[in-house]
Amino acid sequence: MQLFYDPDIEAPYHTLGEEESKHCIRVLRLSCGDGIHLTDGRGNLYRAEITDDNPKHCTVRILSTESGYGKLPYELTVAVAPTKNADRFEWFLEKATEVGISAVLPLETEHSERRTFKSERGEKVITAAMKQSIKAYRPQLLPMTPFREAVLRPFGGQRFLAHCAPAHAPEGKRYLPQAVKAGGKVEVWIGPEGDFSPEEIAFACSHGFTEITLGDQRLRTETAALASVVMVAVANTLKLSE
Repeated sequence: MQLFYDPDIEAPYHTLGEEESKHCIRVLRLSCGDGIHLTDGRGNLYRAEITDDNPKHCTVRILSTESGYGKLPYELTVAVAPTKNADRFEWFLEKATEVGISAVLPLETEHSERRTFKSERGEKVITAAMKQSIKAYRPQLLPMTPFREAVLRPFGGQRFLAHCAPAHAPEGKRYLPQAVKAGGKVEVWIGPEGDFSPEEIAFACSHGFTEITLGDQRLRTETAALASVVMVAVANTLKLSE
């Protein structure tokens, strides 16, 4: 399946943008009569046929539409402090998109080593990963947000804080896969290389966050973020199948 992305797809005839047209005709060497698939990133998968193989404005005819293609049975947002090495954060965006995620919220924390974030590059990484893994839902990359402001954002679901300090709650930290309720909205927060500060942990806990652990291993920021994506996916798969 060759998948192309355009947020504004029109039927019955649609013209791809110049970049996608070039990839379709010049790189993949497709031509009139060949079939491709398109998505708008909002769950719609379109089956189409090329009617004009111009490499600058390739036009296709929409043959059929499938809505809700590959829709996850849960909604997951990962709030994570971007790593000092931008490549590592982009690696997380790519892999999280492949596994399945609804949104990524870059955090500015007290111990952040990166306080600016170029979203343009991140958006391209997400789009490429979505197409390569044949996803019809494109994860949302939210603006970088200060920690306390992000905590105060309304969120109607479970909110989990992963950190390395001793737990504030008397019952201790919960293991993420066991804490997740299947089929719901989930937000997992992962700190920077220096972890969340004690004040940030206390602030989050005072606003309804549940403290969690991802296991006994010490993980890099981007590894912990991806591990949380996988854990939530597996927990939902197992619990929904029971």
